[in-house]
Formats: sequence, structure tokens, C-alpha cells
Amino acid sequence: MVDPRYIGVFHEVVRTGSYTAAARNLGYSQPAVSQQMRALERVLETPLFLRASGGLELTEAGRILAGHADSVVEDLTAAENKIAAVRELRRGSIRLCAFPSASATLVPSAVARVTEHHPELRIRLSEAEPPDSLEALRRGECDVALAFSYPGTEEPAAADITGTDVLDDPMVAVLPVAHPLADRDSVALEELAGQRWIAGCPRCRDHFLRSCEAAGFEPDIAFTTDDNLAVQGLVAAGVGIALMPALVLSFLRHPDVVGRPVAGLPHRRVTAYALWEQHRIPATALMLETFGRIGAEMAVGS
Repeated sequence: MVDPRYIGVFHEVVRTGSYTAAARNLGYSQPAVSQQMRALERVLETPLFLRASGGLELTEAGRILAGHADSVVEDLTAAENKIAAVRELRRGSIRLCAFPSASATLVPSAVARVTEHHPELRIRLSEAEPPDSLEALRRGECDVALAFSYPGTEEPAAADITGTDVLDDPMVAVLPVAHPLADRDSVALEELAGQRWIAGCPRCRDHFLRSCEAAGFEPDIAFTTDDNLAVQGLVAAGVGIALMPALVLSFLRHPDVVGRPVAGLPHRRVTAYALWEQHRIPATALMLETFGRIGAEMAVGS
């Protein structure tokens, strides 16, 4: 295999007509250029230059290599320029995977901030609930995954993944506006023991059931859906009440429902994840940092 660096030096020797001129242009010593050309000839097992009275002349093999060297050097230069653009965030792409309420809140703010300073970056979004989003990350289907966890469902420490804390998302009780507790500043979960409930996604539902058990009751679940808008519609229609992350109600609220904080209920944790081997990639690192800053700002403003 020919070392591409030798091709670059060879190209400069051919262009300038001498080892000395090539060495001067490349910032090498003349012996270093001579050594690399001898090494190139050894790899190819044939002479490339003949010394003549007028200077260096190419052998037939040298002329063949010279015919390809221009395109090799151009391709390598183009590749180096593109890599520099990616490194300097002047081009490139980022694939995000997020759960729906993060897609509607955290993602738009983060994307707007990133693309304001790096408009050539292209960002693609897909949606998945955890743990599916983390599996997508491990399969290489996304670069950054936004996921949530509840106490007892935290992602185990893994050598292949790094996480950046984004925010703690409190849980609220979603009630019809005419509900007897709708005017309260907050409610305790045990106060809602006799209600019928609308349950959400599997991970949320598991947390809900464990919270109700800790509060001393088993909930009467009347309906189950992953659709947050449907949950609110069902609550407004009087089918039941629901437990929902505050992040959802920050952008989506049915006019006939209210959200009330549930005292003493643990928050869900939102985290941005990336593979360890990718977190040093500039675009990935920038997105992780941006999600962290957005989450901190949202927490201060809440």
C-alpha cells in the first residue's frame, strides 16, 4: 500500500522539477524528500526518476504515477477540507432521537440555538420513547438521544454511553376544570385515590403504578394511551384524571383541563445521551452541551 504522503511529495517534485524546490515548498529538508522518494520506489519496486543533465526525468512508471497523482492529491485535499469543515462546524449533520414532549420543547430551542451560529449544520429528528431511543443510539441510528427516567428506572451505567443531565421534570395531576381540587395550588397523590385514571406510556405507567402503591392505593385505570393530546381530551370529557409531566403541559393544554403539582412525587429526569466513541465529535459535543444549557435555563425560569 502506497503511503498517501509519498504521493503528495512525489506530486510536488514533479511539479517543481527538483527535490530541492519540492523540499523548500513543503518545508522539508532535501534529504527527507530524497528519502521519501526512495521509499516510494521501494514500495512500487521500480524507479520513478532518472537524473539527466537538465535535472530529473520521469521513467515510464513515473509518468504513469504522475498521471494519477494530480487526482489523488486533489481528492486528499478535498477530503481534508471537508473534514476541517466538519471539525469547525461549517458543515455536517446531527441525527436526534427524542420522545414527543422533548421534540416539542427542548429540541426546537436547541436546534434554533445551534443553527443560529452554525447555519450549515443539518439536523434530522426521529421520535421514540425510552428505552427504544437508547437502543436506536446503540444501533447507530442517531447521534444524540433524549430520554427520560424515573427513580428506579434510571439507565444503568454503561461503558458505551455518556449522558448529559438536561432537567428534572415535575409531575402534575391533570384534572377537569370543574374538579373539586382544581383550585388547589398542589395536591397529594393519596387525595386522588378514589378517582378513575387515564394512563400513559409504558415507562410512565410503571412509575404511576409504583407511586400509587407507595401512596397506599391501587388506581382504577379507565383508559390507556400514549397520546398526550388524547389524554387531555379524555380528562376534559370526564373519563378520568391523569398524571402527566409538566413539560407536556408547557406546550399543550386543553382549555377544559388544569394541571396541579403533585406534592412529594419524584420528578422524572431528562438526559441527553451519546455513545462514548462519538461524544468527542464536535457536532455531537455541541448538541449535548446545548441541551444541558437549555435545560438549565428552563429550570431557572420555571
